[in-house]
Amino acid sequence: MITLRKAQDRGHAQHGGWLDSWHTFSFGDYYDPKQMGFRALRVINEDRVAPGKGFPTHSHRDMEIVTYVLDGALEHRDSMGNGSVMKSGDVQRMTAGTGVGHSEFNASKTEPVHFLQIWILPEARNLEPGYEQKNFPKQDLKGKLRVVASREGAAGQVLVHQDVKLLAGTFGEGEAEQYTLAPGRHAWLHVARGKLLVNGQELSAGDAAQVSDEATLELRGVSEAEVLLFDLA
Repeated sequence: MITLRKAQDRGHAQHGGWLDSWHTFSFGDYYDPKQMGFRALRVINEDRVAPGKGFPTHSHRDMEIVTYVLDGALEHRDSMGNGSVMKSGDVQRMTAGTGVGHSEFNASKTEPVHFLQIWILPEARNLEPGYEQKNFPKQDLKGKLRVVASREGAAGQVLVHQDVKLLAGTFGEGEAEQYTLAPGRHAWLHVARGKLLVNGQELSAGDAAQVSDEATLELRGVSEAEVLLFDLA
């Protein structure tokens, strides 16, 4: 069964002209008891941050936080001593565990930054805080799904402390791939940009598909789509 979650049905918040944020699941002032997450997936926020603006240092714990940059440059600093500027193709994982503070700012004074912040419930509480960042060139995602994060953290993937695979792919017009879900597995597919067909149903930027009791997903590009697929227990 595939249940669509349309972009316009998400929660929406604008903060002082510097942040435009869309919430797939309940977050901040947006609360919907029917949208509290899916399996271990708790948050997908699509954020656009104005030049030179951002989130000052704040704290998290007991969460796997994955950041996926679509456009622009995002500067990260945390209480573990890590610092980086993330750009398109970069995937970052921060294990909040027993507690970590971090800040995120648009590294550009002239261009906005557009990114997804994803929260995944960890398989255990009070994990040791950790940080990891890897780059996945767009040419390696073209016309296929590639695992960018997993519990195993193998083959250049970012490690996530949960039984989940996060795959990313880009699909131009007519480009297609089939993805097989193992028995008992579920999926959440988020369209970051463009349009594609999922088992014949068209999804556009910001749309999502909740998938259960489906053996196979066929993804077929309509117009320069970029997608994230979560394979979940």
